[in-house]
Amino acid sequence: MHKTVVVTGCTKGIGLAVAETFAHMGFNVAGCARNKTELNQLAEKLNAINPSGKHAMLVCDVSKTDEVKSFIETINNTYPKVDVLVNNAGVFIPGKVIDEKEGTLEHLLQTNVASAYYISRGFLPAMMQAESGHIFNICSIASLQAYEAGGSYSISKFAMLGLSKQLRYELKTHGVRVTAVMPGATLTNSWAGVDLPANRFIQVDDVAKTIKAVYELSSSADVEEIVIRPQLGDI
Repeated sequence: MHKTVVVTGCTKGIGLAVAETFAHMGFNVAGCARNKTELNQLAEKLNAINPSGKHAMLVCDVSKTDEVKSFIETINNTYPKVDVLVNNAGVFIPGKVIDEKEGTLEHLLQTNVASAYYISRGFLPAMMQAESGHIFNICSIASLQAYEAGGSYSISKFAMLGLSKQLRYELKTHGVRVTAVMPGATLTNSWAGVDLPANRFIQVDDVAKTIKAVYELSSSADVEEIVIRPQLGDI
């Protein structure tokens, strides 16, 4: 029986690289994003990589709790258990706490943190019952330090690391592993138009390969935090 991975924000960047990597590993891949066309294109790609897998690509805006809960229900009705959860969906809005648009904090907390909170809660009962599973929360270097124009984004990523630490504490005796992944500047659409060479960025495939390597460790080991920076340092 194929294992199942759920990847939120699966059509671009790190999420896309992770979805493809786990398909190559023989997993069923379930994912969500907002763009139906991109989801259909990814489904075709995953079916080509792993034709025997059962792949489900669903439209879901993770900033909306009702859509998140509908996504959870559909996945739980489709698969007996989620083996790996990658909470990747998120949004970056640059700014400063003192003058960013009102409502930015609430939007970023809902999108970047609350979605991962509810999705984790939705799949954890089956993981805990089976005493196995692995949650990867895609945090950021912004989870560790303040920086220029970080604003509410940095606040939300600090909170995401806090969620990871709390889940790790609660789940360590239930056989469920939790890993916070903190990449620095990664070559995704978020950096489109920036006049910097590719070697100033982390490649998305390197993040996906790191997640794969950590997942494949024995169940007696849990890598709690992964920090990845560009070789030449933070941007």
